[in-house]
Order: sequence, then structure tokens, then C-alpha cells
Amino acid sequence: MEPGAVRVLRLGRVPYAGSLAAQERCVREAAAAGGREALVLSEPAGPVYTAGLRAAAAGEAEAREQERRLRALGAGFRRAARGGLLTFHGPGQLLAYPVLHLLRRRLPLRRFVAGLEAAALGLCRRLALPRAQALPPPRTGVWLRGRKICAIGVHCGRHVTSHGLALNCCTDLRWFDHIVPCGLEGLGVTSLSEELQRHVTVDEILEPFLDAFQEAFQCTLTFPEEPAGLPPWVEET
Repeated sequence: MEPGAVRVLRLGRVPYAGSLAAQERCVREAAAAGGREALVLSEPAGPVYTAGLRAAAAGEAEAREQERRLRALGAGFRRAARGGLLTFHGPGQLLAYPVLHLLRRRLPLRRFVAGLEAAALGLCRRLALPRAQALPPPRTGVWLRGRKICAIGVHCGRHVTSHGLALNCCTDLRWFDHIVPCGLEGLGVTSLSEELQRHVTVDEILEPFLDAFQEAFQCTLTFPEEPAGLPPWVEET
């Protein structure tokens, strides 16, 4: 069965819970027979730390103390059903969550992750950052001068992917000082704004990112008409 086009859902700046609600609806649709695939794009409206599935192995007491400490900074905290450990999401960051049916696409999970890296690398090339690179497993994401600019954490259930990548555009990187991003001791983070030495917004990079995504996954993107404001099924809190 040949996969169909991927519809793009551009949420704009929304609470992190809103992007999850949109993603969950798209996952249900993609899992149905003949269901549509989607690419959910958003920018977090406020700071939030998210803990992936590997973070749960640290123990419940330690996890509760960590959550208390991070909430005290004025950020939200969410447990996320994705791979990986602890990371940060906030304003100035692009969240790109592809909801793809890997069985229909005959696409192994590792190649899907490589495709996400290729999309982020393609964007960096378009912005004249040719030294961006992906590193060998177990490291994921995209790096510049030893610092991570794009984090990747995914989930796959019933052959349908969720979560995806977080790319720092003009993110306040000081939020990362309070954690060990993705569990990688001694390695820092960076952003497009820092690397290009100018203010780079999420809106500015959306079109080149979509071009890079199409190139990486060899797919066709569609852009359904989007009503003003958030769809009614996207949580605003």
C-alpha cells in the first residue's frame, strides 16, 4: 500500500498540552484503516520540562523531587511517552511531531529517526550552517561544535509514530542550565540565533524546514485550510 500525502497542522504558539492534544488526535486518525498521516508543528507558549520514558528508571522519589525543583523555577513539568530522558521546551523552539504509519511506508524506526536528523540537517544547510552534523548512535539529534541544536525523542505504537524533534531557534538557553539535557554530561546546547548571531524566529524557519522535511522523507505535504484560533480539540491550558 502506497502512503498518502502528509497534511501539515500548524498550531503556532500554543501551550505544550495543546501540541500533545493535537498529536494524540492525529495518532488516532493515522492508526485507523486508511487513516491520514500528519506533521504537527508548534512553538511552546511557555517553559516546560519533559521527562521521557528512560527518566522513569531513576525512581519515583527522585523523580518527584526533580519535578518539585523544576516547577519552583516557574516552568511546567510533564511526563512524556517518548524515548529519552529529560529535556526542555519553550518559546523560540520549533516542535515538529510527524505522525507517520511506518508499516505503510515500509520505513524502519531507525530510518525514521535518521530522517528527522536529515530534515534538521537540511534546514541547517539552507541557513548556511554546513557544519551541523548527526553523531553515531546512541547519540541522536543534530549538533554544532559539540553542542546540541536539535533534540529528538520519538514513540511508536501500532506502527504509528509520535513526538519527534525540538529545534532551538531563539530559545532562552538558560533554562537548560538546570538539567543535564538528554542525560549527556558535559555537553551543551545552542540555537540558530546563537550560531547565526542574529534573532531567528520559529516563523522564519518554517518554510525551509518543510522543504527539508519533504526532501528527507520523499513525501508530499498538504496544507488544509486552518480556522482562525486553535481547533476546539486543542487544550489551551
